[in-house]
Order: sequence, then structure tokens, then C-alpha cells
Amino acid sequence: EIFFAIAKINGEERAKILDICSNTKAKIKVIPGYYQLLEEGISFNKMRYVDLKDLIGREEVKLDKVGIEEYIKDKVVLVTGGGGSIGSELCRQIAKYNPKLLLILDIYENNAYDIQNELSFNEPNLNKKVIIASVRDKFRLNQVISAYKPSIIFHAAAHKHVPLMEDNPGEAIKNNVLGTLNMVELAIQYKVEKFVLISTDKAVNPTNIMGATKRLCEMIVQAANNERGNKTEFVAVRFGNVLGSNGSVIPLFKKQIKKGGPVTLTHKNITRYFMLIPEAAQLVLQAGAYAKGGEVFVLDMGKPVKIYDLAENLIKLSGYKPNEEIKIQITGLRPGEKLYEELLMNEDLRKTQHNKIFIDKPESISLSNLKNQIDDLIFATKLGNENMLKDKLKEIVPTYNSPEFYNNKRILQEAAITSGGEE
Repeated sequence: EIFFAIAKINGEERAKILDICSNTKAKIKVIPGYYQLLEEGISFNKMRYVDLKDLIGREEVKLDKVGIEEYIKDKVVLVTGGGGSIGSELCRQIAKYNPKLLLILDIYENNAYDIQNELSFNEPNLNKKVIIASVRDKFRLNQVISAYKPSIIFHAAAHKHVPLMEDNPGEAIKNNVLGTLNMVELAIQYKVEKFVLISTDKAVNPTNIMGATKRLCEMIVQAANNERGNKTEFVAVRFGNVLGSNGSVIPLFKKQIKKGGPVTLTHKNITRYFMLIPEAAQLVLQAGAYAKGGEVFVLDMGKPVKIYDLAENLIKLSGYKPNEEIKIQITGLRPGEKLYEELLMNEDLRKTQHNKIFIDKPESISLSNLKNQIDDLIFATKLGNENMLKDKLKEIVPTYNSPEFYNNKRILQEAAITSGGEE
């Protein structure tokens, strides 16, 4: 066995050392991170086997806990999609800041039941209420918000699976777009203090229905903030993939390795940004503390990770040799899939007090104009005309284009950089 006992080390150096260790046949154990040791103390029992997250090279997040507690303590907080990967972690984190009441809203009762039981055990003094409801049902949402009058809403409810939404575009429109519009209009009506939309890097230059709908959700939030007489601070927080979330590659790879392979990925050069679920949730809460209204916060996801390298590392960590004992199989890009995701970490972004949170440039959008366009989009959905639906979505979200368009553009950019030329 190898014991990795360096507590104070940056994520990149940790990843390099663990990568060397992973090429041995020894089992590797690591102690918790530096800040965790300071808070919880040192215990040999806290040693754990090395995980893929150690090889990603992410730094541990430091938060302004006082700033977060100031806007959550003694407030009624509503989390939509509260049983999902991000939503449930938001609930866990919010519980630490002593809300007056935590409302966990989800359409899927199994997930809601799981987080209810977990919080009942881990946070016995937390005042909470689990609500089964769909964000598509405005009448039901109105009942909930009028009854409990939340001060803060974290809107995490969404369909997020890219290939499934390509095959079911109408459902993505109804759940993501209409669901967000419903929540936003009720937030304005009941003068909610803060509204935080959970967005995605797939909203940047989207190549698929899911990404385009999430970009439209961002536009709804920005437009709502500009409404005359609006009292709510509307913001969006955009980040990439989270390790181990429902539908992500890690659980899939683990299942495939357990079955003896092959591990399947769509392209050898595909890259993605990753962060840990608790890190994402904490940064969402931190961004909420910085919100003044109208911002799209962009989380610094670090360096993109090559999925092929991720698969190799996961196979090694499972005790096998890649492409000998467990094969890696390339299956081809799926509909709507990009080779590279973009987070817009560019010179247009403004810094915040936190080194991992940035603000994208604001946009002036009219909510009434946007609602008229969304009405046409919903009409196309009801007709079941997918071509009309996609054309209308492209009209509303002009950056929505085919994956081939952006993939080819990126390949040409890289070729120009390699040859010393210009784009």
C-alpha cells in the first residue's frame, strides 16, 4: 500500500504524484484535504482509497461562510429539482446555514424520499418540507409559493441528458423553458428576494436541444431582472460536468468495468470540464451571496479533462490494465455532442471576490418579447413538429448551431495555432 500523507498540496501536484502511484500495483490511500483536517481534526480512520477526483487536480474550495449564512439564515429556501444530483447537494449545504424552512421540490418521489431520509438522520433539527410537484404545473407551483412564501429559490429542476433530449425535444422545452418561465413569473409575483438558476456550459454556443433550452433559461432570467417594478435579484450560475452526477460518464464507466468491459466513449479526443458535486453546490451558494441581479456567474472549472485519460485512470484505479484486461471502445459522437465544451473563460469576464467565480457580460433582453417567442415555441411543441420547434429555437437562441459547425471550427483553430497562423 502507498499512503499519500501530504495534506497541504495544490490539486495539480497531487494529481501528478497520484498518477505516478497509479501505475504501480499498490493500493493507494490518501488523507483528507488540508481544510477538512483543520475543521474536523486528524484521524487515521479518515484515510480513504484514492478516487478519480484526486486525479482531476481540483483545488479545495474556500468559501465566505459568513456571507452565505447572512442571506440564508432564518429564511425560507426553495430548491426545485431538490432530489437530483446538484439539487440534493444544495439541500445538504443549505441545511448547514440554518434556514427557517427548507422546501425540497421534485417530481420524482424516490429521489425526494432519499434526501428527506438523509437529512432527517444527519440534520435532525432542520425544519424541512418535501413537496412532490412539477415545474410545468404553474397552478401547483402557485399553491406552494403562496403557501410558504420562499425568500430564496434555487432552480435546479431540468432535463439535462443530451441524447435523450435530442430524441424528445418537446419535453426539453416544456420542462426546461416553460418550467423556468413559470418559476420566474411566480418569483416576480411574490417578490422573492433571490432567484438562482442552475445552468450549464452546454448553454455556451449550444449544439443540442438541451444546451439551447438552458441558454434560453438564462435569457429568461436576465430578461426578468430587467422588468420594471421587479424586486427579485435574478441570476444564473453556469458550470460544467460534475463527477458522479446522475447520467455522467463516471457511474457508467464504473458499471462497465464491473462487468469486465468494454468501457465505451464517443471520441478519443473528446474533452470535458469537471468539478465535484459539493464544490459546485458550494460555489452556487457563494455566487448567490454576490448576486446583485442580472448576472450570469461562470465558475472556473480549471483545465478540461480528456475523457479517454479519465477512462484509463478509472480502469487503473479499479486494478486493471487499460486495453489489456479492460478494453476501451470508441463508439462515435452522439447526436448534438460537441468535442469540446466552452465556459467562456475569456477577457470579457469580470472578477468577483472569489477566485473561482466570474461574471459574464450582461445582456438587455425584453421579457415580453421573449414570452411571445416562447409562446410560438410551445405551439410548435404541441403540434409535434420537431423541425419547426428547432427552427424557432434557433431563431430565439442565435448561437445554437450544429455540433459539426463548432467541432470543425475548433479543429481549424487548433490547426492554425499549431502551424503558427491566425484563426
